[in-house]
Amino acid sequence: QVQLVESGGGLVQTGGSLRLSCAASGRTFSNYGMGWFRQAPGKEREFVAATTWNGDSTYTADSVKGRFTISRDNAKNTVYLQMNSLKPEDTAVYYCAVRRVRYRNRGSSDPDEYEYWGQGTQVTVSS
Repeated sequence: QVQLVESGGGLVQTGGSLRLSCAASGRTFSNYGMGWFRQAPGKEREFVAATTWNGDSTYTADSVKGRFTISRDNAKNTVYLQMNSLKPEDTAVYYCAVRRVRYRNRGSSDPDEYEYWGQGTQVTVSS
C-alpha cells in the first residue's frame, strides 16, 4: 500500500522560509513523478510544483516561481519543497502526490494525473 507522509509545515512570518518533506513508501518511488499541490480555505486545490521520476525536470506554478523549489532524493524516497520569501497568500494545506504512470518525462499540473496523495501539512504565513 502506497503511503505519503508530509512534514515540515508550520507558522512563519512573511518573508520567512520552510522546507516541506514528503516521505513515500509502498511503491518504487524512483520510477514515478511527484508533485506538490495546495488548498487554501474556500479555494480549489492548486498546483504548486512537480518533478519527473528522475528529477531531471522540474516545474513550478507562476505564483511561486523564483520562490519555491521542488527536489527529490530517490535514495531516501523523499520529495521536498523549499519555500522562500513566503507571503500570506501562500497559507494553505500542502499535499504531495505521486503520478499514476511511471517514467513520464514531463511533469504535470493536472491533479488527475496523480494517483496517491498524502494527508497534507498546514502552512500559515502571518503578515
